[in-house]
Amino acid sequence: MTTAGQAPGQAQANLIAVPKDWAYDFLLFTHRNPKPCPVLDVLDAGETVSDLKPDADVRTHAPRYRVWEHGELVAEPENATKYWRDDLVTFLIGCSFTFETALTNAGVPLRHVEQGKNVSMFVTDVQCRPAGRLHGPMVVSMRWIPESLVDLAHKVTALMPSVHGAPVGAGDPRMLGIADVGQPDFGDAVEHEPGDVPVFWACGVTPQAVLMSSRPPFAVTHAPGQMFVTDMPDFAYRVG
Repeated sequence: MTTAGQAPGQAQANLIAVPKDWAYDFLLFTHRNPKPCPVLDVLDAGETVSDLKPDADVRTHAPRYRVWEHGELVAEPENATKYWRDDLVTFLIGCSFTFETALTNAGVPLRHVEQGKNVSMFVTDVQCRPAGRLHGPMVVSMRWIPESLVDLAHKVTALMPSVHGAPVGAGDPRMLGIADVGQPDFGDAVEHEPGDVPVFWACGVTPQAVLMSSRPPFAVTHAPGQMFVTDMPDFAYRVG
């Protein structure tokens, strides 16, 4: 179940937990790639509760999880407790679902929400800056936006850099190495209306593409579009 369009006004987060001996590499990776990987919180090894949602367990609060071994997806449980390890360090990464209420309030329609779908996500040919043993491509989310409102969407989201900020591209998807916007790598294909253009934002599923490229021995993530919903209001991540 996607959390797109759910919990309006609340911040949502991507989740990735890696073994402690990979945690510095990942922290450095997020520092070098803040657009797709803006860090909202980091839990110490063994911790399973974040200050962003004090009454929730990070192992059970997302609708679905993904378990990775050596870059391969091995399970997609609704509850990650039995897969969890005491040495896992959990990172909560900003999610673009957080700025969707602001877009809606500004009059920008969201086609995936209108259609009850997950957002479309694509692996690009843009390589992230490597860090330690971690490397891989940037993932983007795509939203169909009326051409006349693209500038407005840019202005609204630019004020929220902790949840990916302004778009990284609009118009021709080939500039990001995307061959077919009707065939997303993650999420759902979304129908567009006449006059809509595709607009692309850096996406917190990027760490999952990095897992596939870098092949660490173990990791747990959320399933794309099935986010960790926090208690934080979305405006807490707005600047200006």
